[in-house]
Amino acid sequence: MTKQAVTLVVNTAPYQVWVSPEDMLHDVLHDQLGLSEVRYGCGEGVCGTCTVLLDGEPVSACLLLAVQAAGHEITTLRDLMGADGSLHPLQERILAHGATQCGFCTPGLIMTAYSLVRRGGQPSRAEIRSELVGNLCRCTGYSKYVDAIADYAGREADGVS
Repeated sequence: MTKQAVTLVVNTAPYQVWVSPEDMLHDVLHDQLGLSEVRYGCGEGVCGTCTVLLDGEPVSACLLLAVQAAGHEITTLRDLMGADGSLHPLQERILAHGATQCGFCTPGLIMTAYSLVRRGGQPSRAEIRSELVGNLCRCTGYSKYVDAIADYAGREADGVS
């Protein structure tokens, strides 16, 4: 197949990449741009491991063609961190609540939770659980993740972060 140049805006920076029509966004982000936080899981859009934000909404990067992402803002976990490498307040809450175990699912789960809280308001525990339905974690029972996300949402609502 013939490759074409596509400009992707990833974490506010433009990148020109050469892609084939069948190249998935995950492969371009991970393999071409070296964004290791965009993890490969199931390749079928079931596990949520490769979740990124596309114009602020969570999507499975393994299901989206790279050419479809052109003209959209793509956000990965790396963009949430401070310029000095400091953790985002949501990451801090997840660590404080001991929510992670192996951490493989964590980047996708954080992106989903971040999107939920950015939509405004303070989601209930049931709303948080519902939002996380597309993010599979084999290590935890999700309770500590829900606690951490609820804590973060409360702090955001109070202006504490």
